[in-house]
Amino acid sequence: MGEMTLTNAGSGGIKTYRLKTDTTVESQQIPLYDIEAVAGLVPLFQDNKTFRPLDHISIPHLPKCDGAVYVTGDSMYPLLKSGDIVMYKEVHDIPNSIFWGEMYLVSVALNDEEYITVKYLQRGQTPDKVVLVSENKHHQPKEVEIDKIRALALVKASIRVNAML
Repeated sequence: MGEMTLTNAGSGGIKTYRLKTDTTVESQQIPLYDIEAVAGLVPLFQDNKTFRPLDHISIPHLPKCDGAVYVTGDSMYPLLKSGDIVMYKEVHDIPNSIFWGEMYLVSVALNDEEYITVKYLQRGQTPDKVVLVSENKHHQPKEVEIDKIRALALVKASIRVNAML
């Protein structure tokens, strides 16, 4: 597989979402996965060594990332649009490691199906709940039980390709 290196992406190409505690990595190879081919976030996070990435992304001085996936849907539009790439850092201790108000890649079990989305996480009405909030105001917030979250990753950066020419 080749390597995707983006160094001078112009005004809207790369956005980094940093926490005050983030340290940057001078150089890293971030694997880009096809979320549909790996059948969801849970298997990917449990054993990402089993799945072959589509490619690798290298952007200097990003916070440490575990992987990257393509975004689908419009719930985070205009910040993210379908086809953008988000780079993430996995969260292992979900109930105790959420930075409220930050953007996450989330896998939620709803009605015996895995629902994968990118949302802001806010506190629910009770400590055992979390509210999934969209950037797109046409999407209503959804409160879910925290134990329904099967996999969680903090979004560290995004890439938008404006033209394929």
